[in-house]
Amino acid sequence: MIDDLLDRMTLEEQVSLLAGADFWTTVAVERLGIPEIKVTDGPNGARGGGSLVGGVRSACFPAAIGLGASWNPDLVREMGVALAEEAKTKSARVLLAPTVNIHRSGLNGRNFECYSEDPMLTSALAVAYIDGVQSQGIAATIKHFVANDSEVERQTMSSDLDERTLREIYLPPFEAAVKKAGVFAIMSSYNRLNGIWTSEHHWLLTKLLREEWGYDGIVMSDWFGSHTTEASVTGGLDLEMPGPTRDRGEKLVAAVREGRVPAETVKAAARRILLLLERVGAFVDATMEDEKAADRPEHRALIRKLGADGMVLLKNDGILPLDKSALDRIAVLGPNAAEPRVMGGGSAQINAHYKVSPLEGIQNALSGTNRVVHLKACRNNRLTQMIRGDVEVEFFHGRDWSGPVVQRASAEESQFFWLDMPDASLDPRNFSARISTRLRAEETGSHVFGLTNAGFAMLYVDDELLVDGETGWAKGDNFFGLGNTEVRVEKPLEAGRTYDIRVDYRAMSESYEGIEIRAVRFGAEFPTTDAAIAEAVEQARTCDVAILVVGREGEWDTEGLDLPDMRLPGRQEELIEKVAAVNPRTVVVLQTGGPVEMPWLDKVSAVIQAWYPGQEAGNAIADVLFGDAEPGGRLPQTFPQRLTDNAAITGDPKTYPGQDGHVVYAEGLAVGYRHHDADGAKPLFPFGYGLSYTRFEWSAPRASSLDMGKDGVAIEIDVTNTGDRAGAELVQLYVKPKSSRLPRPVKELKAFAKLAIPAGETSTARLSITIRDLAYFDPQARAWIAEPGDYELVIAANAEDIRATLPLRLAEEWREGVSAPPLPAVVS
Repeated sequence: MIDDLLDRMTLEEQVSLLAGADFWTTVAVERLGIPEIKVTDGPNGARGGGSLVGGVRSACFPAAIGLGASWNPDLVREMGVALAEEAKTKSARVLLAPTVNIHRSGLNGRNFECYSEDPMLTSALAVAYIDGVQSQGIAATIKHFVANDSEVERQTMSSDLDERTLREIYLPPFEAAVKKAGVFAIMSSYNRLNGIWTSEHHWLLTKLLREEWGYDGIVMSDWFGSHTTEASVTGGLDLEMPGPTRDRGEKLVAAVREGRVPAETVKAAARRILLLLERVGAFVDATMEDEKAADRPEHRALIRKLGADGMVLLKNDGILPLDKSALDRIAVLGPNAAEPRVMGGGSAQINAHYKVSPLEGIQNALSGTNRVVHLKACRNNRLTQMIRGDVEVEFFHGRDWSGPVVQRASAEESQFFWLDMPDASLDPRNFSARISTRLRAEETGSHVFGLTNAGFAMLYVDDELLVDGETGWAKGDNFFGLGNTEVRVEKPLEAGRTYDIRVDYRAMSESYEGIEIRAVRFGAEFPTTDAAIAEAVEQARTCDVAILVVGREGEWDTEGLDLPDMRLPGRQEELIEKVAAVNPRTVVVLQTGGPVEMPWLDKVSAVIQAWYPGQEAGNAIADVLFGDAEPGGRLPQTFPQRLTDNAAITGDPKTYPGQDGHVVYAEGLAVGYRHHDADGAKPLFPFGYGLSYTRFEWSAPRASSLDMGKDGVAIEIDVTNTGDRAGAELVQLYVKPKSSRLPRPVKELKAFAKLAIPAGETSTARLSITIRDLAYFDPQARAWIAEPGDYELVIAANAEDIRATLPLRLAEEWREGVSAPPLPAVVS
């Protein structure tokens, strides 16, 4: 059928398939019955079309780093099935996920969206995720291809690295997605690879991906991430997103007519689009229904289970799990206690069905509130606190708020992101909006008002202009780097008084750097005071236990912005130290999208790393705190003692964050635990680390052979739960070469098994490796090579906790050649 359609299509119709129709849909060819399909973000939920904020509600699953911490492919596969079901409620056929970029620096704003620092763990989880999604007839889209490991100048930065590093660290998840999972779609990244945009990188998209790996699916651009007509099409980019087209359409038709782009190249790309439509069943059922919210009990239960399974118990002096019956008074403190921090920011955010805060979860677990004392104590938000309540918006033609109101809308908080216009008659470059709400002051004193906008905006309090978001406007660090840096102004308010807040927004008359983003966010807050912290400390002093829920939130862990450091923002470290000084039973619950420094670690009784665990966050946290669930997670990323212990943070801006448009991956293979093994810098918590509420004993490992053959080697380890409660244990298998012609990491993860073991019972971890697991990539030989000689199989609970070793011998050299030519050198 596909070939018949292609033969009947005009050149113009074939070209029309190679760009989106709008922000979320592809182009239909009605003459031939070729339907449109919708795509949707994202990794932790199916948002559907429309705005990045608000919109139809969806189930919010844990962020990817929490899935990485679960080390549980079976559960991730189950989540993939659920996400496919969610995508169908939004009439979407393509899910723009998973994100599999590697944790390189610890500062990446999208660290939370990615699974791990290790390519093997990332690959295993990506394959499971894709299997789950695509088993339901929904296409997965693995992203971002490739080396998109920072958000600093992400739309222009060149990631410069050698081919061996690329193939051994950054490409394996994509290779596994193609060869093992048969992924239907791949999204190119914003950055350049060795000076060439990945969206038009012929070596990457054609020589490697299609010719060497045999990939037959589509490659789409990240949104506004393609730049050319000829180079992108001939390079191997099939679909320019979003639509309407910028560089294809008539430009591409002319390029074909003039012989600059071969007609067969266009036809092949159009064929891959048609194949995608066929794979997701669009030719059989082209129905595009209205989006709907489907709050399913089974999804709620899965999200809660996933949340607990990814939580990592980093420290426990015996205080956890808490005994509900032995607690008369509990202090639940900190900026994340009553705020449900369920997800990171950027394109991963969705409008969750509901959000359970840790405070609510703890109250639910204790069947009431009479034993719980709560104080926020301090703040950790990067931007001023949004105003929540009834927020009304009026839209106007033109940029001066004149004429009749074209459309009215309402929202629950003071943030708006217009990808598509709320009314089709509105011109995205020639409209204005008036936003109105009210603010009741809870404290008397100076409040901070903040405003950030992509476009221009003015904020008024009781009709008095307070914040000017237009004069001197310049691109800053918000809205994917296309909004200004937040403008802040202080104003005294009186407690109990209600103030009228108005923001007048108008669109820019031109696109900025070719990207169309229209957004505004405003807020107001009373700053943290010494008295607020002192009150929290005093309450903690009188309680049986103090639970501090601290960390970051989606304005820090977000697309478009890297972190400034690995410290807890605001006065949180001070709060932890002061509370721990008066209450020895202090438990810290961390919510971050990656590692943090912990100068306070020795002063607290327990630490749980909870990440961003989705809409059931508070219930999952309470489950772990009170022992209704095992803290099943183990770290998917090394937590260094200090930022400078990271291999990418050298003090040389060329290695991070980049200089003159280039970031050099000078550390090569030394990412995460590989760096710590080689450097000797002791981490705060090693890769794979995590404690349990029970105890385990491991048997000596048994190998099917100590000589590597063509069928590989299988290893078994019996693990017995010697405690009095069920628990989860992780068994890791690393390969350690005894010698090598080329420098190699000390050891590399090649297999793992996550075991759930009832009290008093024994389970068997079954691990296997192949000859390829012994190999490294030799760029000169153009081959993967496993050298003959001696290796060591390292059986470990984490990268530093080695339980046993086994010798392994390879009698003869093994090679597997590659067909792609060498990776092009860096182009300045």
